[in-house]
Amino acid sequence: MLRIAVVGANGMLGRDLVAALATPGPGGPGSRFATVPFTRAELDITDPELALVTLDGFDVIVNCAAYNRVDDAESSEAAAAEAHAVNALGPEHLALAARATGARLVHLSTDYVFSGNEVAPYREGFPRNPKSVYGATKAAGEERALGAHRAGTAIVRTAWLYGEHGPSFPRTMLRLAAERETVSVVTDQVGQPTWTGDLASQLVRLIDAGVPAGIYHGTNSGETSWYGFAREVFRLAGLDPERVRPTDSAAFVRPAPRPAYSVLGHDGWAAVGVPAMRPWRDAIAAAIRSGTFSDARRH
Repeated sequence: MLRIAVVGANGMLGRDLVAALATPGPGGPGSRFATVPFTRAELDITDPELALVTLDGFDVIVNCAAYNRVDDAESSEAAAAEAHAVNALGPEHLALAARATGARLVHLSTDYVFSGNEVAPYREGFPRNPKSVYGATKAAGEERALGAHRAGTAIVRTAWLYGEHGPSFPRTMLRLAAERETVSVVTDQVGQPTWTGDLASQLVRLIDAGVPAGIYHGTNSGETSWYGFAREVFRLAGLDPERVRPTDSAAFVRPAPRPAYSVLGHDGWAAVGVPAMRPWRDAIAAAIRSGTFSDARRH
């Protein structure tokens, strides 16, 4: 039975991943993994010695921990320093801990490592070119993890995450729908809405495949704008999509630049015999059917 450490286990993705790892496998009545979740209180990844001692004896380490207050990192030197400690140094500490015991590391990263200026899906090997402080710390985390344990590290980049356990775009849209007649959503940012439930299942498939080292893009397939995503959320929730009004990013100026184009290619999965994730429309439909956002709809 594989021993798996999930770091950042109290986050939106971490909680779904712990649940997915506990699901019985096809070959028997129980889970085929012995999973230990670690919250930040239990494992501070900015402490290299603590990481080394705490993670001894695991076969796979999955890093879902991150500093993701994007605008704070752009606006405050203290926040930027914290982002660097968690997003850049933390993955290196985990990679060194994995290398010391021969474990595999799965490190979650982001579309923000790219500029967002392209017009075709980013392939896994496309050069990193972040435009924000947050993106720079995540790009550094990828480089440091690969530098410390290249043969045993899998980078999984994701984007536009939503899920049950935490704030997310669909939950916000449904809350706003209950509070006002119309909502304005930008049309000039394009990406791939990704359900944490689907990403958690994809990470389990990667673990089952032996965690082949390399870079993978963990997003639901297809593409849309935030405006298109909002309209689909309204439609699936039985609301009138015409209540969603188009606008552009100039109406929502924030400290950190947002990538205009965050569509990621999925060639890496085929190379290791793992199917790419399903289309984003299918995923949001399944999430809403499952009651993921039922709390937001009660407001």
